[in-house]
Amino acid sequence: MKKKAVTSLSGRVAARYGQLPKVEAVALAGSQTSSVADASSDIDLYVYCSEDLALSEREAVALEFARQVEIGNCFWEPGDEWIDLQTGIKVDVMFRPIHWIEAQLARVLDECQASVGYSTCFWNNVLVSEALFDRRGWFEALQTKARRHYPEVLRQAIIAKNFPILRDAFSSYAHQIQSAVARDDRVSIQHRVTALLASYFDIVFAINRLPHPGEKRLLRIAQTRCDHLPDGMSGQVEALLDAASMPGSDVLERIDSLVEGLENVLRAEKLL
Repeated sequence: MKKKAVTSLSGRVAARYGQLPKVEAVALAGSQTSSVADASSDIDLYVYCSEDLALSEREAVALEFARQVEIGNCFWEPGDEWIDLQTGIKVDVMFRPIHWIEAQLARVLDECQASVGYSTCFWNNVLVSEALFDRRGWFEALQTKARRHYPEVLRQAIIAKNFPILRDAFSSYAHQIQSAVARDDRVSIQHRVTALLASYFDIVFAINRLPHPGEKRLLRIAQTRCDHLPDGMSGQVEALLDAASMPGSDVLERIDSLVEGLENVLRAEKLL
């Protein structure tokens, strides 16, 4: 029942945005286009525009589906959110200029530029999206560009950018965490461990030539979709998270174990 409601609501919302001349495409992504959606999953819609929509236009659309809406959120990507009156399903709409997403794909696939963590998330987002409205076939062409072999230069660039800052560089996460442990600064420890794991998983997915799936369920996705993983990776990650939450713990030793396991895979794959 929930799946039918999601499909119906997504289609109706996409069709309504499609009535706006500046909207080039509307795509569904997030949990609903993967195998990990559950009863609490909302609808993530991406509205691709040739020009920015006025807030009044966006509000008019949202108010056709809900009474209480949030318009003009700018915490992450520009977006609007509401709870659908008929189904109670939360709708999260993000607005993207078409030239911006084209540049994101070009930066990764053509220029092979890495980031500190999450290097290929936008590429993955385009790949897994389901087009609900595509005025001139622009989004289909974008997905065609995205459906390509993982560039080897990009793979190496992600490792080169993210591996040294795990432990070896002067400004590495491990060194920052060591200082935080000495200060008994638990907030800083948590913050840097989170950043370390972002770079760690960026490397794991690059090793396996898998575009980064985002923030959620990373262990499960890595275990089910990656062929080359450090021995005992899941236990090492869980042990690090446990250690980071306890003052005076062995968090630094846990980091060493995690990084050494990853280094073994990189050496086996001749990537160091």
